[in-house]
Amino acid sequence: MSDSQSQRRRFLLTAGAAAGAAALAPASAVSAGEVTLPTIRHSVFFWLKNPGDQADRDALIAGLKTLAGIETVKGIQIGVPASTEKRDVVDNSFDVSEMLLFDNVEGQNSYQTHPIHLKFVEDCEHLWRKVVVYDSIAV
Repeated sequence: MSDSQSQRRRFLLTAGAAAGAAALAPASAVSAGEVTLPTIRHSVFFWLKNPGDQADRDALIAGLKTLAGIETVKGIQIGVPASTEKRDVVDNSFDVSEMLLFDNVEGQNSYQTHPIHLKFVEDCEHLWRKVVVYDSIAV
């Protein structure tokens, strides 16, 4: 395992805990120096052409995992709908989601044209019928 892969793994293991702690702490208790996460959040939701097909879902998830190899990706989380309370504001109609973190807009732009991302799209686009992307920047 390369040093950058090792660093990325450590980040992935600690980022969730740090983000959770920051979210739970009062704003006055979290200084800018205590928790520093990448600025850009790229959230993507996929609806499969064959909803409920485990093989298709697994293939999409495997493809998404390859995106961690892109140097501008500073964090990655792949998920499926959670069994949370059903409410009007919750849309859990998607099959698979991913959240990628980037240090800046340039890093996210670079990701879009990176060969690993283009290969992912080429290999997996036949699996989905709909994709929705939400990009946000920390304030």
